[in-house]
Amino acid sequence: MPIAIEMSFAFRAQQPTDVLLQFEAAAIPEQQLSNTRTSLSDSPHIARIPAQDTIGERIWVRAEGRFEASYTATASIERVAGTLDELGAVPMRNLPGEAAPYLFDSRYCPADRFQSFIDAEFADRSGGALVATLHDWIAKNFTYTPGSSGPNTNALDSFVERRGVCRDYAHMLITFARAAGIPARFVSAYAPDVSPPDFHALAEVFLEDPAQPEGGAWYLVDATNMSKPDQVVKIGVGRDAADVSFLTSFGPTEFLEKHVSVRQE
Repeated sequence: MPIAIEMSFAFRAQQPTDVLLQFEAAAIPEQQLSNTRTSLSDSPHIARIPAQDTIGERIWVRAEGRFEASYTATASIERVAGTLDELGAVPMRNLPGEAAPYLFDSRYCPADRFQSFIDAEFADRSGGALVATLHDWIAKNFTYTPGSSGPNTNALDSFVERRGVCRDYAHMLITFARAAGIPARFVSAYAPDVSPPDFHALAEVFLEDPAQPEGGAWYLVDATNMSKPDQVVKIGVGRDAADVSFLTSFGPTEFLEKHVSVRQE
């Protein structure tokens, strides 16, 4: 079923400022895009560059004063979703170059701090069964609370507070998975049924691919349970939220407004 996306936001730059944007759905084999339209305010410099892992694109703009961006698209998802409980782990020695970096700590995901917790609480599980158990633990022990976290909140903070928004849920699951030796990355996406409507965040883990002996694949996992893999439209991926922010300003800016609508047609 096609997913219709409408998005717009505006900010004000107090002086000429370089800003990096990432808000368009990624043109990748697992999601076919149509009726795409991007509109940006006039700028003396606009340049597109590949995003992390070449999934999607970022846009450099030189902004001054009020700057507006809008985007519309229709996406058809062709993603094969595996059943987590049936998927084994890929031995570390067999991990490809694209997956290995996602075993390491990152700004919001201090996985090393959680290795003893994972070993003590979940030693009887591995692979996809472990990821499913970690998902369930977060869903059971966390409370979705808008406004409870900020731009500096990391997974350790969330673990202590036991609350957060989709960004925090994703960071927690990623941190747990990495602590267990399973590569995990952050996914920024559009998804219907997200409440309140906004950009959505979830995790992606690297597990075995039954179709490829000794191979692996990325699988989406949403600890908030708001989205389903066959309804998620990826924008980009990264080590954590810092890599896929829809707006990163390299100077003083004031965020003014945002509107996101995602619906099944």
